[in-house]
Amino acid sequence: MNCEVCQLKELEVEHFEIREVLRCILHTIVFHRALGLVRPKDIDLELFEITYVQCGDVELEKKIEEKIDQFISWVEKHPNKKSQICLSFYETKNKHPSWFNKTERLFWEHWYVNLHVTQHTKAHSGKSHHSKPMVVLGETVSEERGVRKEALEASLHEVLFQIIKFVNEKKDHVPPINEDIICFPCEITIPSSSDSPFGMDVFKRMLQTGHPTMLS
Repeated sequence: MNCEVCQLKELEVEHFEIREVLRCILHTIVFHRALGLVRPKDIDLELFEITYVQCGDVELEKKIEEKIDQFISWVEKHPNKKSQICLSFYETKNKHPSWFNKTERLFWEHWYVNLHVTQHTKAHSGKSHHSKPMVVLGETVSEERGVRKEALEASLHEVLFQIIKFVNEKKDHVPPINEDIICFPCEITIPSSSDSPFGMDVFKRMLQTGHPTMLS
């Protein structure tokens, strides 16, 4: 089976921006691979002037939130590191008939979300003998944060357009539609608990199994 891969543009984010950024990207990908009857739900981001669409599937929303929680926990243990999250679509196929009734996953699309979580200087509050310099420093940090936020918002827009462009151009590998499901089966992989770069972890697993090992 032909498996397409999309490497999304790397985004530099701060810790407090992770959840909104991942929600926006993951739900956008899933929505554009949705099947059957969906209940589209527009979501406005609180941190950015961006609106994205969810499928309206409660179980899918729960799965995405759980993976985001796991990723944030990983980030807290591995600060200031670049990382990847892989969203993979697959279809299941029964292996050789046997009383074990085993199935295998045939992956047909991988999306790599690339994030660089950074820590930036925070403006200090409170009284100081050097109040004037502190005010200047606070204003400078605030301006830098504003510029960085605008840059991230523009980059997030680029990622969303990259997703739309990919799904419009890459269609031949998508399996036949099953009207009984809302979305193709998918799995979300986050970095492992080790310090190894996620990309190397995935590469090693692909050599061994043919596809990334997914977290349950």
